[in-house]
Amino acid sequence: MCIRDRYSSADFLSDVYMSEQDYETLVNVLKMKKNIILQGAPGVGKTFTAKRLAYSIIGAKNPDRVQMIQFHQSYSYEDFIEGYRPTENGFTIKKGSFYKFCKLAEDDDENDYFFIIDEINRGNMSKIFGELLMLIENDYRGEKHKIRLAYNDEYFSVPENLYIIGMMNTADRSLAMIDYALRRRFSFFDMVPGFDSDGFKKYQENLDCEVFNKVIDAVKALNIEIAKDDSLGKGFCIGHS
Repeated sequence: MCIRDRYSSADFLSDVYMSEQDYETLVNVLKMKKNIILQGAPGVGKTFTAKRLAYSIIGAKNPDRVQMIQFHQSYSYEDFIEGYRPTENGFTIKKGSFYKFCKLAEDDDENDYFFIIDEINRGNMSKIFGELLMLIENDYRGEKHKIRLAYNDEYFSVPENLYIIGMMNTADRSLAMIDYALRRRFSFFDMVPGFDSDGFKKYQENLDCEVFNKVIDAVKALNIEIAKDDSLGKGFCIGHS
């Protein structure tokens, strides 16, 4: 591994405006639960954090062991796991993104793999995950808990070295609440604007710009008012990014 490709917890804290205690909590919860959702206001760096969290646990910027997708209303089980797709001579079963990534992790069980789902609450999650709702639980990982997939006689399991990181905006009130069956299989980590973190304060000091400081003070004051507003709340605060 090239020295420049190495990525440590110190690199994470330098890149992401989060306290060391919050970072340690985040890593411990993810390792214990294997599934976590980063939730917070738009602009707090959820997507930015997710990849760097994975790299910091891997110990290197290794995109081969990290995959990111985005859910949307048309995303389906066929896209995620497997389904029939048309060919020149009819239909054939095509494997989805999660299936393929699970197989990669299964073939390299000595290393950790991270599957990142942006906008996880925008998809119909019960439909997308299907029978895998059970298999993504920490206690049901591995080959001893494999089950038969819906489209063929193949048995499938989610490997123990695969971690799922989801992201969702708490401001998305128009969207349906996240499915309760899925909710209990994930831990939730609240991300907040990082204006008061050591990393952001250091960035602000190095910039040494009076106009920038005034803008930040104004945004912080505005966030206090937004958080106090019953019709808005913390989910609508302005993020540091």
